[in-house]
Amino acid sequence: MSTDHLVLFMPSGKRGRFAKGTSVLDAARELGVYVESVCGGRGICGRCQIEVQTGHFAKHGITSDASGISGWSAKEARYTEKRGALAEGRRLSCSALIEGDLVIDVPQDSVVNAQVVRKKATDRLIERNPAIGLCYVEVEEPDMHKPLGDLDRLKAALSRDWGYENLSVDFRLVPQVQSILRAGKWSVTAAIHHDATSDRPTIIALWPGLKNEAWGVACDIGSTTIAMHLVSLLSGRIAASSGTSNPQIRFGEDLMSRVSYVMMNPEGRQAMTVAVREAVNGLIGKVCNEAGADRADILDTVFVGNPVMHHLFLGIDPTELGGAPFALAASGALSFSAAEIGIGVNPGARTYVLPCIAGHVGADAAAATLSEGPYRQDREMLLVDVGTNAEIVLGNARHTVACSSPTGPAFEGAEISGGQRAAPGAIERVRIDSQTLEPRYRVIGSDLWSDEDGFPASLNGTGVTGICGSGIIEVVAEMFLAGIISEDGVVDGALAARSPRIVEQGRTFGYVLQEANPRIVVTQNDVRAIQLAKAALYAGIRLLMQKKGIDKVDAIRFAGAFGSYIDPKYAMVLGLIPDCTLDEVKAVGNAAGDGALMALLNRDHRREIESAVSRIEKIETALEPDFQQLFVNAMALPNKVDAFPRLAEAVMLPERKILSDAGESGTGRRRGGRRAR
Repeated sequence: MSTDHLVLFMPSGKRGRFAKGTSVLDAARELGVYVESVCGGRGICGRCQIEVQTGHFAKHGITSDASGISGWSAKEARYTEKRGALAEGRRLSCSALIEGDLVIDVPQDSVVNAQVVRKKATDRLIERNPAIGLCYVEVEEPDMHKPLGDLDRLKAALSRDWGYENLSVDFRLVPQVQSILRAGKWSVTAAIHHDATSDRPTIIALWPGLKNEAWGVACDIGSTTIAMHLVSLLSGRIAASSGTSNPQIRFGEDLMSRVSYVMMNPEGRQAMTVAVREAVNGLIGKVCNEAGADRADILDTVFVGNPVMHHLFLGIDPTELGGAPFALAASGALSFSAAEIGIGVNPGARTYVLPCIAGHVGADAAAATLSEGPYRQDREMLLVDVGTNAEIVLGNARHTVACSSPTGPAFEGAEISGGQRAAPGAIERVRIDSQTLEPRYRVIGSDLWSDEDGFPASLNGTGVTGICGSGIIEVVAEMFLAGIISEDGVVDGALAARSPRIVEQGRTFGYVLQEANPRIVVTQNDVRAIQLAKAALYAGIRLLMQKKGIDKVDAIRFAGAFGSYIDPKYAMVLGLIPDCTLDEVKAVGNAAGDGALMALLNRDHRREIESAVSRIEKIETALEPDFQQLFVNAMALPNKVDAFPRLAEAVMLPERKILSDAGESGTGRRRGGRRAR
């Protein structure tokens, strides 16, 4: 039996046996556990901190205690003297030696920059393996008997201490090498970019002495909002997060209007490219100020966006995306110098852009797919990013398909009579009493419902200004559940005799949600706009289900900012999504931003999504003969032909009635279930 000691690293769960006297850092490297070490094991940088877990871990068959690791070392004493005490329980893995079985925890934070406050963008644990590494080396001084250039001796030191062979160097650094080496008294820190194993590692930055800061930026460029995270590449900490409106909105509210602007204005592409890059640079300054970081220490950047945003950010004319066959200029992942697109970070910093899935299923959808991983599932997972152009991915580990569907801007409040973007004063939640037809609602900026004491005062002077996307979804669904509209979406004018909320509007009727100023009425046209949007989305989903030969999905994930505020029950009542157990329908927030973070912190995730995208089957809805019939069926609430048995278990669906456009009633059968309020 082996006398080597069993060592388990958490949270990765990787384990192996090692001889007594092996350093914890060497053991981690052998197992592929990412433990940062800028100084190469000299006990200078303090980045390689670990903690020993004590106790009996029955699940893993390990008893771990302090006797399994060597005592406090001279390296650690010197580090404490020069840089301050380690946190209680922390050790330097380059100095601590294995002397028994151990459970080692690799902390996901770092005490080196403890003053930085973390703002969580995600609770996801991302194992680090970034494309950028800092390497501290001590370079031999010049010798007349060894006529090797300073740069070549630097490369030799990096090969000796870090194993980098065949190194290249950014040419702009070549004239600076001698002065940097002498400023550091022959000790320097090099930033090495090594993304794919097939790539040649490259020195992209160089500092005299020990450099202990390296930042990265993950950015999701949405058509409405740009979201950014500043992350320590050395510890994985998210130091700051921020967002801003996409200034391209002034050129057009939705994607196709921006494409049209480019078509009609020759200078339009450049103007939109400049606008979005300026916004990105402004956000970089904002997150750096918040974190107390220097933008010159940003060494890696990752960007995602839908195809139009992807092209405009990169300076590519998006005109081809405005019509069939919706050809992308570049669909694969891209990697280049950040300076080439004018990003104000370290001159040697790199940029990675995730691949696009199809003509209107972009790098943001790829990032969300990486984050949620339908291609990693045994069950059928549906991932939907709801926007003016919905991006849909459906699948499992055996087969994954994707498409886009033109939902239009109704879900964002556009084309709705009282609609607005989600902002203070917008109605975001609605409930309607099925007996009295009286509504109550909640407004962004207040925690109270409209029928609660103190509601007017809680609005902080904004009042009620309109209704946003989540609010319009809920009010239409509630109108259906209360019997105000039929399954075909027609407002029942006969109910005007029961309630003053039902008002005549020419040949049709509307529902008064708020009588006060501004008067907010849900009109027949509003209902139609929501029906058209939801039918386009559902038809796209159903088309993907047909392609996979399935009649149900096991899990549904709503991605994007809007998806975070959709109540799954109302989405299903509308027929926005297929029937599914409500507990399996979840909002996952900015999944595209999470995917960008994963690609920033671990280069293996870049290879993972590149491979996954190459296997995803792309479906073009415009070319599918069944799409139109699926769309017609989906105009009904929830659907003309598809059953919703799991929804009916949770919600009392109304009695079926068919109305003419003038709101004249017919009768029908009642569909059972209980109504959950």
